[in-house]
Amino acid sequence: MACFTATVAEAVVVKVIEKVEANKEIRLAESGKHVEESEKIPMSRKLKWLTSLLIGGSFLLAFEHVWHGEVVPWFPFLTAMNNPEDAAEMFREIATVGVSMAVLVTVVWVGMCIAADAIVKRASKNEEADA
Repeated sequence: MACFTATVAEAVVVKVIEKVEANKEIRLAESGKHVEESEKIPMSRKLKWLTSLLIGGSFLLAFEHVWHGEVVPWFPFLTAMNNPEDAAEMFREIATVGVSMAVLVTVVWVGMCIAADAIVKRASKNEEADA
């Protein structure tokens, strides 16, 4: 019914963290304390990947819920909010299905980050060997 709201909430939190991290990276680069490493992908870019995954998945889930008539363009927007019994079921769905989907997307993102770092590290080692 509203499982996509868990991934939307995580996306909002990650977006705030992404912006804070990007500002921190900019301040470090401007102060000259930050030494540019070619073997590392900036954390702000990785967080942007996670934000994109979460927002994209949330959009698709929201579209699916609109398609099935569970989300409507008038208040209270979620049809389950009209009945207290349905609302309880909706909150249970958010807590179980929504949170598990958000965790799964985050686990996939961690795997992406590990793979991307390994690829970048391998590429830099190959460049050093060629030089």
